[in-house]
Amino acid sequence: MPGVWQRHPRYSIFVFVVLATTFYLLNPYQQDIPQFRPSIELHDKSLPGRLSRADKTYAKLLRDRQALIKKFGPTPKDVALFPPDVEPWPPYTVWDFFPPAYNCPHEVERLGALGDGGKWVCGLSRVESKPDCVVYSFGINYESSFEAEILANTENCEIWGYDFSVKSFGPQIPSSLAHRTHFHAFGLSGSDKHGPADDPKMYTLDSLMKMNGHTHIDILKIDIEGWEFETVTTLVKSYLSAGLPLPFGQLQLEIHIWNKSFAEFLTWWETLEEAGLRPFWTEPNLVYQNYNKQGTSDLAEYSFLNIKGNNVFIKDPQRAVRHEIDAPQ
Repeated sequence: MPGVWQRHPRYSIFVFVVLATTFYLLNPYQQDIPQFRPSIELHDKSLPGRLSRADKTYAKLLRDRQALIKKFGPTPKDVALFPPDVEPWPPYTVWDFFPPAYNCPHEVERLGALGDGGKWVCGLSRVESKPDCVVYSFGINYESSFEAEILANTENCEIWGYDFSVKSFGPQIPSSLAHRTHFHAFGLSGSDKHGPADDPKMYTLDSLMKMNGHTHIDILKIDIEGWEFETVTTLVKSYLSAGLPLPFGQLQLEIHIWNKSFAEFLTWWETLEEAGLRPFWTEPNLVYQNYNKQGTSDLAEYSFLNIKGNNVFIKDPQRAVRHEIDAPQ
């Protein structure tokens, strides 16, 4: 049987001409189209306005807190963390004085496992394509669903994890993303104790950042079972005394209020506020409460935004200059 080309020679010639013309017309344009290096183009004109409104909201909270202290105090030393179950049954706990009243100016999402292990993050999209995204995580305990979700939802974020009680991140991090993680069995402390005889070896945040060659951390997670008071106080006060912004964009912190008075906790909290930390989310640790039913609600997860400095969550990065790349001839 004769082929289609033999049976319809004119049709075959027409198809050939159309294809040849198409290739001829398209090829020159492909050579002339300039290509650009990728660049970060986060630019949100409404961001300053949203931050300004959040500042006003938080200023009201500060006034309300002082009124509540006066009502149940009248001074901080007179306020109980958890009032006793006797008349007149004051309707509060310590956590009611410290609500997450600062509005995150971006999307808020919970990363990691539901229940114990997950954390609330403000504006992960702001670091989704950030080329130098840095995350530090203190307190692993073989549960790394939070870290795994950060890796899965960003292109370049690298995570430095520290926990002297385990030997690695948890199994939630897949091998395909493990190259962006770095684990060390060190502890976080308010002072350096990592000599030959020190076990476990403890480092300040500043020391670890210098070891890693970092000047800024985008997301900082701390869950160190009560040692957050000494550690965070030392860190914050050193930057306050130097007149410098804290070296991180946001902080996910589990607070263990064991053996504290209201006045002590208030002083510590106000130091965080003075340094620019604003809580945008909280949740009680109900897993702990479930196994401590006769006790008080001593544990709470807080997420803070750092509103001082130039971190990517409160200010747009400078627009990268586009550089044309000559296409191959």
